[in-house]
Amino acid sequence: MSIAGITLIPSANAATQAFPKGPAPSNSSIEAVRGPFATAQASVSSLAASGFGGGDIYYPTDTSSGTFGAVVIAPGFTARKSSMAWLAPRLASQGFVVFNIDTLTTSDQPASRGRQLLAAADYLTGRSSVRTRVDASRVAVVGHSMGGGGTLEAALSRPSLQAAIPLTPWNTTKSWSRNTVPTLVIGADGDSVAPVRTHAEPFFSSLPSSPGKAYLELNNASHFAPNSSNTTIAKFSIAWLKLFVDNDTRYQQFVCPGPGTSLAVAEYRNTCSNFTI
Repeated sequence: MSIAGITLIPSANAATQAFPKGPAPSNSSIEAVRGPFATAQASVSSLAASGFGGGDIYYPTDTSSGTFGAVVIAPGFTARKSSMAWLAPRLASQGFVVFNIDTLTTSDQPASRGRQLLAAADYLTGRSSVRTRVDASRVAVVGHSMGGGGTLEAALSRPSLQAAIPLTPWNTTKSWSRNTVPTLVIGADGDSVAPVRTHAEPFFSSLPSSPGKAYLELNNASHFAPNSSNTTIAKFSIAWLKLFVDNDTRYQQFVCPGPGTSLAVAEYRNTCSNFTI
């Protein structure tokens, strides 16, 4: 399949089936604070959770569109779920079931956060009150800072994940050459906690080109840009998740060839010719 001159290489697994949700996208639709789906929220107590610290599930109330892909979000070092609470309902309103979690302790390191992302994914798809709304074969992970490092850890441990989005990620491991999950790395040009030269950029460079990777560097932004409402982060996260979790090629236009430099974007790189959908 070819879209806008970009060839999409069909995947060999069952995920080649497409799961489009909602109307045809536009820049304004994926930049909107809320998408086309009405959502509801369910809380999971830490006492009910196993292997992670509980959290909040945001899900579309529509039951006529079949099951939805799942997204699990982890916070960064010393942070709690409140630091990513702006993003979770925004993603859910675009047609995902989103679990914004707390970690067991605020000082958990990336490897632990990776395990907790997977534990939360298993709870969401297997035990949660909304499990019947979720397609357990289509799960993605997102995380900030050490949670971003945790997304790389989770993707390495579970290659069946459909997508990973590390946001201004931090990890002492620099090479992720064995990761085979489509990954969008989002860095910030003014990050002094996890500078892109020693974190986001080498993470991206080490990832294999196929089934897909991209690097977006926020312009005039700090390490903590993902902790408040950010249209650029939301827009390209939505496009990446739609493309690789829902296999919805209508969203290819936003990441291939992707944005040029602007007031919001300092740099963008991708491997579009190797994308496997």
